[in-house]
Amino acid sequence: MKNRIRELRARHRMSQAELADKLGVSRQTINAIENDKYDPNLSMAFSLSHLFDETVEEIFDKQQFIRENFKNGSKEN
Repeated sequence: MKNRIRELRARHRMSQAELADKLGVSRQTINAIENDKYDPNLSMAFSLSHLFDETVEEIFDKQQFIRENFKNGSKEN
């Protein structure tokens, strides 16, 4: 999923490892998210939103995020 995590991380002068530590994931997970190879779950999306003081929609492609995370108004599992 297209996102601005690399840009926001750089703006906050944070390495992938530092961001990973704050989120409780591996550096490889952050790398995969930044390279559109892994989509974060809702919990991580909200954590990123809080950490960077940006809305989820501002971090991720809004329409794609909604399509991939919601179906008929409810969260897909």
